[in-house]
Amino acid sequence: MQARLNAALSSQLAAESGLSYADYVVLVVLTDKPQGAARVRELARYLGWERSRVSHHVARMVERGLVRKERSTADRRGSFVVVTEAGRRAIEAAAPGHVAAVRRFFVDPLTDEQLDAIADAADRVVAAIDSADRAEHARIAGAR
Repeated sequence: MQARLNAALSSQLAAESGLSYADYVVLVVLTDKPQGAARVRELARYLGWERSRVSHHVARMVERGLVRKERSTADRRGSFVVVTEAGRRAIEAAAPGHVAAVRRFFVDPLTDEQLDAIADAADRVVAAIDSADRAEHARIAGAR
């Protein structure tokens, strides 16, 4: 179901907005930030991607004018990915169709009880992942 839903949402985005699903989720993260910017490692963590995947995808988005990269003036080690005005316009144009597709493919076919059950199941899965992440971080910290 997840693979087919992602494929349907990806197709809808590409057909109606020219954005890939990956473009869209990067733009969502950035436009949710007050400054419209995030470090590459922050994007990677939020999206669950490897940093190299984020870097490659961001490079393609830079070429299309959706984002730009800026060096950090505070620490000079990292860089920020910043949404451009073209990126903001692109997500604003894409969002209504994407939301309608999410409703059409996922929300509308289900009852309120089914949605509640999915939300409960999702909460439990996320809690298990968070618990495993905390245990792994503790293990790594203890090994130092």
